[in-house]
Amino acid sequence: MNELYIGLMSGTSLDGIDAVLVDFCQDAPRLIGNHAQTIPNVLRTQIQQLCDAELPANEINQMGAVDRQIGLLFAEAVLTLCKQSGVSPKDIKAIGSHGQTIRHYPNGHDQQGLSPNKQHGFTLQIGDANTIAVQTGIDVVADFRKKDVALGGQGAPLVPAFHQYVFGDKSVDRMIVNIGGMANLTFLPAQREQQVTGYDTGPGNTLLDGWCIRHTNQPYDKDGSWGRSGELNQALLQRLLGDDYFTQASPKSTGREKFNLSWLEAILGDQSMPVQDVQATLVHLSAISIADEIKQITNKGDVYLCGGGSRNGYLVETIALYLNEFEVMNTEVLGVNPDWVEAIAFAWLARAYVLKQPGNMPSVTGASRAAVLGCYFPFA
Repeated sequence: MNELYIGLMSGTSLDGIDAVLVDFCQDAPRLIGNHAQTIPNVLRTQIQQLCDAELPANEINQMGAVDRQIGLLFAEAVLTLCKQSGVSPKDIKAIGSHGQTIRHYPNGHDQQGLSPNKQHGFTLQIGDANTIAVQTGIDVVADFRKKDVALGGQGAPLVPAFHQYVFGDKSVDRMIVNIGGMANLTFLPAQREQQVTGYDTGPGNTLLDGWCIRHTNQPYDKDGSWGRSGELNQALLQRLLGDDYFTQASPKSTGREKFNLSWLEAILGDQSMPVQDVQATLVHLSAISIADEIKQITNKGDVYLCGGGSRNGYLVETIALYLNEFEVMNTEVLGVNPDWVEAIAFAWLARAYVLKQPGNMPSVTGASRAAVLGCYFPFA
């Protein structure tokens, strides 16, 4: 008998909504169908405004409207996926929706000159789950991060538990690196008495995409060809790597609240250099911040990449350059398309909620205990 779930993922890159249909009736999840839903430019701009620290005057009104719009767009992605896959919505057990993150301050946020207070830390994802349920006729599980934050955790990354489920191997250590807007890693030791480790390493695609949009009017640097045309500026790289985040101990997580073009411009200052050199240097920033964290955790094992950044040839080559003692591949060789790993993870998290199984890993997020994650939004 089929055990069908849908996973929805929209990341910090805002490059679209990933929707997957997954069957969990076997030992390993089986991808039945997938669909990439484009985010209209007007809506993307509104989301970017909500993510901006310089808050618009009508932020609450805009957030409420965008929350519904994203919910409708998620629902459209689900219905398109079901139609393309030849599956009726009534056959889907539940949808797992990550939502669209617009704020992530798990350690608290500076307010009125006061130091951040972790007890006031929060994370905020929008994309109204009630709207998704009503429009699709399918029960929805969403709001996965907040329980972990309430337990003192970072609320992210949440994919390591899924990584262990689908990629863990008792004979070899594995490192799974997801390169979305931010990059995160999961260390899966062969020895199960060792703890799984995972956290955000820093920027993945977000700075690369932002700089590319600004200077080429293209949404991303396809295969890294524009960045490849530039030259690494070593002095700039060292200033970028001087940020405290890169030496911060785990558990840790980050987002575009931290790593954005304003952050980059503050470090660039009035220094003048070819814009493609900045892009090339940002590629090295993402690559070396990933590689350095891997080498701090282990000196052996295989590295598997997934996420949009795994399709950037220049970035992948640069990561492999800094990890010359490791074999760097993508998750395709493990039987999972790297483009859909995160979306499949949220289908799995919805299933974990339905089965009342923990979805977080305290060794990763720093939460005080494992917990069932998410909130339930029934269609009925």
